Amino acid sequence: MINSLKYFAVVPAAGVGKRMQADRPKQYLSLCNHTVIEHTLSRLLEAEAFTTVAVAISVEDPYWPELEISRHPQILTAAGGKERADSVLSALKSLENQAAADDWVLVHDAARPCITSADIHKLIETLKQDATGGILALPSHDTLKQVDGCQIQQTLDRRTVWRALTPQMFRFGALKQALEQTQGNLAITDEASAFELIGQSAKIVEGRPDNIKITQPEDLLLAQFYLEQQ
Repeated sequence: MINSLKYFAVVPAAGVGKRMQADRPKQYLSLCNHTVIEHTLSRLLEAEAFTTVAVAISVEDPYWPELEISRHPQILTAAGGKERADSVLSALKSLENQAAADDWVLVHDAARPCITSADIHKLIETLKQDATGGILALPSHDTLKQVDGCQIQQTLDRRTVWRALTPQMFRFGALKQALEQTQGNLAITDEASAFELIGQSAKIVEGRPDNIKITQPEDLLLAQFYLEQQ
């Protein structure tokens, strides 16, 4: 049964990226002669792991139809939502005629263009027989402070704190149900947090530190460096 399971990717890409202070959403900014999202989707397709890659796009998005990759036969366009979780749920619904409940879905940020095939396959190989699933993450090497306003309250034990990355990998049916049960809850900032809210625990798989998320203008230069190094 394990060998017959299919793998799908979901890419929520309906955000506007206000922190970038750019004239367009960050996924459409130029990076090494292509847009950020083109790099991201190319990396997912190059992994040769996915039956379909569902991309959730804002209905008012004028940039997506202009990209050649939007017409790739393995890419499916879904309607984006107000929040990340809404976009992911919409993408899952667009896959209902292809995916079985036990199939796997890997949700990946559109603004993480440096993801490698090695990390994708490491996540799949580690979790493919797991009951729930899990996420790529990085252990913290910095000293971490809990603060209130500008005042430090305490130092946290960094051995117990990891930075969440993507992809995040869960069973199709379980992820859809978790997002439906927690819909509208602003505490849902990633897929793992939806499972946490319904009392389920996801696993951690250590990922590469170059799997950065572009959120600030200077991140584009760092992403360019990593892409060139890779």
